[in-house]
Amino acid sequence: MNKKMIFLMMISAAVLWLELTFVLILVLFKTVFLLAYVPSESMEPAIAKESYIFGIRFWGDLKAGDIVIFEHEDSILIKRIAACPGEEITVDGILYQVPDNGYFMLGDNVDRSYDSRYWDEPYVNRDQIIAKFVLDIKYQNWWMSYLRPIPK
Repeated sequence: MNKKMIFLMMISAAVLWLELTFVLILVLFKTVFLLAYVPSESMEPAIAKESYIFGIRFWGDLKAGDIVIFEHEDSILIKRIAACPGEEITVDGILYQVPDNGYFMLGDNVDRSYDSRYWDEPYVNRDQIIAKFVLDIKYQNWWMSYLRPIPK
């Protein structure tokens, strides 16, 4: 084989490797991981406004205090679970009885959060939950980023 053939084979192998890597990443983000943007301050101080967040679509049991990403009224939201199925919670003097398969959600920044307190149907069903929050990726400057672990 001449040098030109070897070069073309190496380029072909590199392109194939890049294509396979791209497909694998695409499949992983469609089935396992979630990358999302948080435009509001509803979860501050745990998750800053304009953060990018990383979630995982497979999780074990959910409990009060977990932060989840879910669908609600044609929007994707991120909130903290305040009460789980079968639990009672009192918020602003109102008692809520969480139904089976439902979750009561609150934002950490209660003054800036549109959450279960204001919804016509205040509970999020388990099948509406897309992912469990894992990591906050906040870009302060274009050349520097920092990662914050799951807030407790």
